[in-house]
Amino acid sequence: MCRWAAWSGSPKYLEEIICDPEHSLIDQSRNALSCKTAVNADGFGVAWYGEREIPALYKDVRPAWSDPNLLQIARHVRSGHFLAHVRASTGTATTRDNCHPFTHGRWTFMHNGQIGGYDKVRRRLDNMIPDDLFRDRMGGTDSESLFLIALAYGLKQHPRAAMARAAFEAEALSKHTGSTPHMRFAAAWSDGETLYAARYASDAFPPTLYYREYADGVMIVSEPLDQARDCWMEVPKGHMIEVRAGTVRQTAFLSDEVPA
Repeated sequence: MCRWAAWSGSPKYLEEIICDPEHSLIDQSRNALSCKTAVNADGFGVAWYGEREIPALYKDVRPAWSDPNLLQIARHVRSGHFLAHVRASTGTATTRDNCHPFTHGRWTFMHNGQIGGYDKVRRRLDNMIPDDLFRDRMGGTDSESLFLIALAYGLKQHPRAAMARAAFEAEALSKHTGSTPHMRFAAAWSDGETLYAARYASDAFPPTLYYREYADGVMIVSEPLDQARDCWMEVPKGHMIEVRAGTVRQTAFLSDEVPA
């Protein structure tokens, strides 16, 4: 499973998240503690928001720890809103287009999890993406399909409901045709102003998701970046958080029984 981290607050250098902490995202790429696979070496990516309308994006297929360009970018780029991801593939190819985050206009999305039996439901998922969005389908992952389906369901106007509906319908499709676990979902998405993150699973094992409030912003992570575990709040299963202007709001995302 993948590992990721997102920041919303006062501008920080990317290296303060990706490189510097004792359990930084680069450390998690080869020594993750809270998932099945300790090594997340199937590529990486980082998206950050600056003065332009759409986010900047850098990703590659190499392991995060072995890319000197990532270290250079992280040392010199400073942003108040960014999302970073290290990938462990659940079956799709290790290509740049399959690396997270995914972007569309102002929106950015990254995901840790899977749709059960994706190889059996992939064509049907792709059919749920309208033509005007399918032309932006660059890779072959279930994560990218979830993002584009959520956009089709009105992510820009309804950031929670659209993503919840995409997850619910993908889970229903897996239950009909795929295999268990039907849905594992810990994802973050943003328009550069509000940062959203949700945690859900069709069984009792949702991917881990934590957040921490600082004086100058909020960090959301797959697993804590340090040993101060009491400072990190776990997002309950079936819930999501919204971070805007330093304020955290927690709400229901998707229950086990009923679509949002």
